[in-house]
Amino acid sequence: MKKFLIVLLLVLLSLFAFAVKITVFHINDTHGHAWSFTDSAGNIIGGFATVASIIDAERSVNPNVIFLHAGDINTGVPESDLMNAIPDIFALNRMRLAAATVGNHEFDKPRDVLMKQISWAKFPFLSANIYKDGKPLFTPYIIKEVGGVKVAIVGFTTEHTKILEGPNSEDLEFKNVIEVAKQLIPELKKQANVVIALTHLGVGQGYSELYTTADQLAKEVEGIDLIIDGHSHTQMTQPMVVNGVPIVQAFEWAKVLGRADIEVENGKVVKIDWQAIPVIQSKVVGKDESGKNIYQVVTKEALYVKTPLDYFKKLGGAKLDTVIGTTEILLDGERANVRSKTTNLANLIADSMIWKTGADVALTNGGGIRASIKQGNITIRDVLTVLPFGNTLYVLEMKGSDLIKVFEYAATVPNGQGAFLQVAGATWKSESGKLTEVLVGGKPIDPEKVYKVVTNDYMAAGGDGYSMLKGQKGYNTFYVMADVVVEYIQKALGGKITSYDDKPRVERK
Repeated sequence: MKKFLIVLLLVLLSLFAFAVKITVFHINDTHGHAWSFTDSAGNIIGGFATVASIIDAERSVNPNVIFLHAGDINTGVPESDLMNAIPDIFALNRMRLAAATVGNHEFDKPRDVLMKQISWAKFPFLSANIYKDGKPLFTPYIIKEVGGVKVAIVGFTTEHTKILEGPNSEDLEFKNVIEVAKQLIPELKKQANVVIALTHLGVGQGYSELYTTADQLAKEVEGIDLIIDGHSHTQMTQPMVVNGVPIVQAFEWAKVLGRADIEVENGKVVKIDWQAIPVIQSKVVGKDESGKNIYQVVTKEALYVKTPLDYFKKLGGAKLDTVIGTTEILLDGERANVRSKTTNLANLIADSMIWKTGADVALTNGGGIRASIKQGNITIRDVLTVLPFGNTLYVLEMKGSDLIKVFEYAATVPNGQGAFLQVAGATWKSESGKLTEVLVGGKPIDPEKVYKVVTNDYMAAGGDGYSMLKGQKGYNTFYVMADVVVEYIQKALGGKITSYDDKPRVERK
């Protein structure tokens, strides 16, 4: 009997030894938002220091924790942008990030900046489908052993980067994600118990021959256990399940923290649970006698992350907080709006381009407008948050026949894409992806006339698919767009905005 009990105990212990729960936390599309910020209700949300506290709470009771980032660390907050994301990477190092996928916005600045970021990071930047000179440019994948379980984490970057970030990626080959995955995933399955695709592909943005979406990857490639995605800034409350594979995203800007609990028994995944955890540092619980918000702390910030981030934020902070004007109205730069229709802020930016250069037509991509400006004081920080890329004004001389090609391409761009064309000095209409009308100065465009056109240096180099602009006769003014907008608000608008033109300059059917 005693011998039987010992054997039974050994059997039970062996079963428990092969049952492991691994918790994977993830964020994506943080775009410089290493610091907490205020939402529309006044709550203080996001911030890497708050994220760190949530992860640390789990690490204190669970040794099997992995922390991942699904791409686009770069571009969006002036303090981060001015320092080439050093604050973000320093904080992520401290938070023990295991890996980050290369997002398209990692190519916003010249290649040497990205290479420096990789050298600063204590975590690998992953991408299996970006090649240079016939070889992978980045680490394709890593395999981590967690609780005795081998976890493969493989990175994939949207092929659309070749168009979206053309000027800084034109020497690279973005291989088809599905083709690469079909070769690589079976090999990883031989080496690991769990295969996680850490992707910057997106879902819900429509399908195209130009890029692969995360759901297409799940549908076409067998052997992936979980897809942790980014790129489309998708707000999820539950996984999208395709071909039995859960696809998850953690929205944007560290507003939420994704958590996947993976149960592994006898070396195989048997269950994956997922949730999106709101990242709230403090919430508004009332008002004091003077009308100021009263806050209640929800999650204490991790000081080992907060302290260095506070230091980084102070660097250059005084200049960023300089007030350059006021606005009595919301200047609309919301992502969904500037990528699908005319807004007052898009018009203001395009108008400033003509004001500065005396051009006949201004062309700028909606994806370059990254935020709104709220009612109240307008600071340099606000303008740099709207226009964080450091683009400059580029002046071209274009025949009307060549300019028409720009609008013909713009007509094919689906709503929601960064290539959506915002204009000044012109209006344009399209129907079912076909250009139907272009007016310049209120008159039909003349194919034989030479027009003075101002755009940004990104588009002038063929960015966002505007290849017809590349090679046109012209010059870089080196006027930084953000500086031009500041000057326009101060001088042309007298530092005070009470209203601004929001009449449609683009009409689509």
